[in-house]
Amino acid sequence: MATWSGFTEDAFTVPLLDRLAREAAGSSEHHLRLLQLPVSLVVDTHLREALHGAGPITHAADRGWEVHASAPLHGGELLTLATPEIAALIQEGAGVAAACLAAAASCPGVEKVLLSTSRTAHWEAALAMTREPAIPPATLRTVLDVLATPV
Repeated sequence: MATWSGFTEDAFTVPLLDRLAREAAGSSEHHLRLLQLPVSLVVDTHLREALHGAGPITHAADRGWEVHASAPLHGGELLTLATPEIAALIQEGAGVAAACLAAAASCPGVEKVLLSTSRTAHWEAALAMTREPAIPPATLRTVLDVLATPV
């Protein structure tokens, strides 16, 4: 199941999707096993919820479903919106792109981050970032609090 705004617009919930899949299958043995939704420092609702043990990412992970984060760089816009200071707050010494990807990849319950790029160097940098330890939840909460603070 992939959606951009289905959860934030209250079109459905993970329990509802699970119930509908069970009804369609005629049993609890259905094939709905993956959820894809935006997770980034721009579209941060799902990240915030997951950091508090709530929301669709947590509900899907609790059911054993895979969760894939889409749009981790918000279509590339995040690279101009985020600052080196935010990147340093996320992960000292990281560039803006790597730090923003690390934030999405470190979201509790997210197993994979979907990314597109046209350059091999960007792909290799993103792959290297995924091999780094996850950003601690407390750090992610601090970053989100900083980003939410009015200027």
